[in-house]
Amino acid sequence: MIYFDNSATTQVAPEVLQTYNTVSKKIWGNPSSLHNFGEEAWNLLEQARQQIANLFHVNPGEIIFTSGGSEGDNWVVKGTAMAKQRFGKHIITTSVEHAAVRNPTEQLKELGFDVTYLPVDKEGRINPADLKAAIRPDTILVSIMAVNNEIGTIQPIKEVGEILKDYPNIHFHVDAVQAIGKGIDDAVFSDRVDFATFSGHKFHAPRGTGFVYVKAGRKLAPLVAGGGQERGLRSGTENTPGDVAMARAIRLVKEGEADAVKREQAIKERIYDHIKQFDHVKIFSGRDQGFAPHILCFAIVGVRGETIVHAFEDQGIYISTTSACSSKKHAEAGTLAAMKVPENEATSAVRISLGDQNTLEEADQFNKTFDKLYAGFKKIIE
Repeated sequence: MIYFDNSATTQVAPEVLQTYNTVSKKIWGNPSSLHNFGEEAWNLLEQARQQIANLFHVNPGEIIFTSGGSEGDNWVVKGTAMAKQRFGKHIITTSVEHAAVRNPTEQLKELGFDVTYLPVDKEGRINPADLKAAIRPDTILVSIMAVNNEIGTIQPIKEVGEILKDYPNIHFHVDAVQAIGKGIDDAVFSDRVDFATFSGHKFHAPRGTGFVYVKAGRKLAPLVAGGGQERGLRSGTENTPGDVAMARAIRLVKEGEADAVKREQAIKERIYDHIKQFDHVKIFSGRDQGFAPHILCFAIVGVRGETIVHAFEDQGIYISTTSACSSKKHAEAGTLAAMKVPENEATSAVRISLGDQNTLEEADQFNKTFDKLYAGFKKIIE
């Protein structure tokens, strides 16, 4: 089996699973309990928080544990709206955001908020000048993803941050779910970013884990109210084994990040350079530094994306149709539509997404399989 669908989810690393199991068996007390067993769980949870903070050079109090990327994105978008609506009801985001940002902003529109969706160019990238022009006196939030989950475009987070330095009262949120371990931390954690969202299952941690970086001093209303856990910002009994395992997963990913980025880029380039030779292939991802090293989106124009996915699956190779969150809806990809890609190309789009476990040998096997499948598809197309 060759697994090229790591942007959808990753396999839990053996060491991470071992940590999860050990904590689940030995330290299963409630961190909020006053007895020693609860105190032991609390201390372990805080050690995990400290470890994550150290890796990203932030304060431990700025790391808030969640259940993953969707909760984190919803929390920042809606939490900002709740906390700052008396100052304004204008939100700026992009036309290529994940549904976890796009759908909450659409919900807020029904409550009287105004949302500006920035356009993108042919590479799926916003123009910072458009952002600056969109800012109004009542703007309270700018939300822009670091790495596009469908085609891998890296957005100009630093440039946006420079613009927003002149608007210190506007919250700046970055969806960084696809950015862990991809060599772009400097952009995500620039000094102007107020919130950044992460999801554990994208970097070999258990599903149902994640965290949000919340800059000290920034106001954010809680989305989940209750017992006051996580500094009162995210109530609910903490997922101690999951969060501790996630901290270990991040450490492992960061330790091997440099080598993994080089290998993923090499795999991407080998596949890119091979498939670009074919007449009916359209590639939407770039191979330069403006794109993340792990995502390659392309189409065999004239063949539906799901047909391509299942054809590769029959050969033991797992890819997806753009975003896994919408792949079963048979819908035109949101990012490609925003890029004004023709519908017949967008509906043929598929995504390869690499992980640190993938190899160049797998790329060669993919290319051989591609040749065989393309020959069959070409007969149908022509």
